[in-house]
Amino acid sequence: MTKNYLLEIGLEEMPAHVVTKSENQLAQKAAKFLKDNRLSFSNIEKYSTPRRLAILIKDVADKQEDIDIKAKGPAKKIAKDADGNWTKAAQGFARGQKMTVDDIFFEELKGVEYVYIQKHEAGKSANEILGNMTEVIESITFPTRMRWSSYDFEYIRPIHWLISLLGNEEVPLKILDVESGRISRGHRFLGKDVEIDNADNYVEKLRSQFVLVDAKERKNIISDQIKKIAGDNDWVIDVDSDLLEEVNNLVEFPTTFYGSFDKKYLEIPEEVLITSMKDNQRYFYVRNHKGTLEPYFIGVRNGNTEHIENVIQGNEKVLVARLEDADFFFKEDQNKTIADYVEKLKSVNFHVKIGTMFEKMQRVHAISEHLAKLFNLNNQETKDLLRASDIYKFDLVTNMVDEFPELQGVMGEKYASLMGETDGVAKAVSEHYMPISSEGDLPKTKVGATLAIADKIDSLKTFYAVDLIPSGSNDPYALRRQAYGIVRILDQNQWSLNINDLQAFLAGLDVKEGLDLSKNQAEFTDFMIDRVRQLLNTVDLRNDIVDAVSETSIVDPIEMINTAKVLQKHVEDDDFKEVIEALSRVVNLSQKADFKFSSELSVKTDLFENPSENKLKEAVENISNSDTKDAEKLYTALASLKPTIDNYFDENMIMDKNEAVKANRLTQLVILNNLIAKLGNLSRIVVK
Repeated sequence: MTKNYLLEIGLEEMPAHVVTKSENQLAQKAAKFLKDNRLSFSNIEKYSTPRRLAILIKDVADKQEDIDIKAKGPAKKIAKDADGNWTKAAQGFARGQKMTVDDIFFEELKGVEYVYIQKHEAGKSANEILGNMTEVIESITFPTRMRWSSYDFEYIRPIHWLISLLGNEEVPLKILDVESGRISRGHRFLGKDVEIDNADNYVEKLRSQFVLVDAKERKNIISDQIKKIAGDNDWVIDVDSDLLEEVNNLVEFPTTFYGSFDKKYLEIPEEVLITSMKDNQRYFYVRNHKGTLEPYFIGVRNGNTEHIENVIQGNEKVLVARLEDADFFFKEDQNKTIADYVEKLKSVNFHVKIGTMFEKMQRVHAISEHLAKLFNLNNQETKDLLRASDIYKFDLVTNMVDEFPELQGVMGEKYASLMGETDGVAKAVSEHYMPISSEGDLPKTKVGATLAIADKIDSLKTFYAVDLIPSGSNDPYALRRQAYGIVRILDQNQWSLNINDLQAFLAGLDVKEGLDLSKNQAEFTDFMIDRVRQLLNTVDLRNDIVDAVSETSIVDPIEMINTAKVLQKHVEDDDFKEVIEALSRVVNLSQKADFKFSSELSVKTDLFENPSENKLKEAVENISNSDTKDAEKLYTALASLKPTIDNYFDENMIMDKNEAVKANRLTQLVILNNLIAKLGNLSRIVVK
C-alpha cells in the first residue's frame, strides 16, 4: 500500500531569485534521500511561493525494501588463531554485523579465504525513514544565509512552520524550536491559517486561502492576464522570461494590472524608461505595433482585484517619481561637455592599487592604437577607435549613471551622439562592455570590438601587475569572464593576437611608477590558454585535440581555435593515424637535441650521407616558405611529408656515432618540429 507524503517548509519572504532554485534543490535532495534509504516512490511534485518550499512525494511505499547482505570480514588467517579459535578480529566483525561467530562462513577470493556473514535486513517503516527528512531540509544550499534569535543554524530566511504528512498521518519533524504540525499559513493579507488534513489536499486547501503553491500555475495566470490586457488594448508586450520568473516568485496570488504615465516622459531615451520600469519597478513595458514605446506599464499585484484602482494609482506615483528624476538627470547631464566629464575621471579610482579611470583610458588608448594595426582597421575606424578610447568611460560620472548604474555605456552612447561624436565613436562607448556575461552578445562593430578587447586587456594585465590574480573559485573582478570575452571576440572576427607578442608590447608601455605590466607573464599566458580551452569545450571537439592545441608553440587564440577544428576535421582521414605517428616521431626525437630552435639554425648539406636527407630538407623549406598561419594548409603540407619522413628514418640513424652528423640530423628534426609545434603537441593526440 502506498501513500503520498507532503513536506512544507514555511519561511519569511525569500528573495525572488532563490525560490525556483531552492524548490528544485528540495526535490532533488529528497529524491536522493529516498533512493539512498531504499524507500520507493513514483515522482515528486514541486511547489513554492515567496513564503514556502514544498514537495509532494507520490506513491511512497509503506516500508523500505528488504535486503540480503553478504558482509565480508578479515582473512581466515586473521580470524582464527593457530589453535583454531576465533580471534578478537572475528568476534568484533560478527558483533558489528549484529550476529555471532556461529554465523560466519568462509569463501575464497583471489586465492585467499575470507570470513563472511549472510544476513537478512528487514526494511524500516516509511514513518521511521521520513522522520529523518530534516537532513534534506538542512542540506539545501543558498547563495546567502542568515542566523536568527540565538541559534547558530543558518538558512536563507527564518523557518516559521513545518508540515510533514504521510497521507493523513503526521510524521514528526523538528528544526530548532519549530515542530511540524498540520497548520499552514494562507495569504498574508487575504487568507488565514489552514489545517492540512491530508497530503493530497494540500494544493486545494491553500488555494482556499488565496495561495497558489504551483509556480507554473501562477506563471501561466500572469502570462494569460498580460495577453488579455495586450489584446484588449492592441498593445505589444515583451514578456521577458527572467522578469516573469522574478515577478512570479514575488507573489502568492497574482493579479495583473496596467497603469499609465505622461507622454512627455517618452522624450527620455527608451533605455532609461525600460530600466525604470523593468529593472527598478518590475513592470512589463508596452509598445505599439510599430515598435514604439507607449506611456503604459503592466504590473503584478500579490492579491486580488479588490481596491485595484488604489494599487494602480500608487504604482503610477512611484514610477512618475523615478521618471521625474530621470528627466531631470537627462537634461542636467547635457549642460556639461564630454571634456568636463573626462576631467572628473582623474579623481575616480579604477582600483586603489592600479590608479584612476583617466589613467586607464590613457593605457587603453595605447593598446587600441597597437590593436588597430594588428586588426587592419581602416583610417576612419582607427580615428573613431582612438577618439573612443579617450572618452569611453566618461558617462560613469554623469548623474544618470550615478542613479542608474546598469545604464553605463548605454548613456555613454546616447550622450556621445547628442554631443556631436560620430556613430562609430558613440557605438564603441557602449559596446566596449560587451559581452556582459559569459555567453552574452558580442560587439557588432569593429571599433567597438577592438575597444572591448583593449579595455579588457588593460584590466587583466593591470590586475596581474598588482598580483590580484584569480585563484580557485575566487574571481572578484570577473577576470575570467573578461578574458573569455576577448577570446570570443577574436573568434567572431577571426583576428590574430599573439599573446606573447602582446605582453612584450605591454611591458614596454610608459605607465605610472609601481605598475609593472611585465609581471606574471607566464601565469597570464596560462590563464588565456585556459580560456581558449573553455571556448573549445563549447564545440564538439575531442578532449585530446583540445589538449594538443593547448600546448602550441604559438599562443594565439584564433590560431589555436582554427587548428583544433582542422585536426578534428581530419581525425576520420584514412591516414590520420599514420600521419600523427610520423609527426610525433619527429617531435619525440627532436627532444634529444641539446639546443632549441632559432632562426639561425641551418642544416649543413655537406654532412648528408643519404638522398632522403636532402629530400626532407627541400620539403621542409617549401613548407616554411608557404603560409604556415593557415592551419589547414599547414596540416595538409605536413601530412604530405609522411612518406618522406618514413624514408628518412629508414635510411638514417639519428643518433649517429659521428657527432657532427648526429647534430646535423637533430637540427633537421628541430627545424621540422618548429613547424609541427604550430599545430600543438601532437603527442597528446590518441590514435588507434
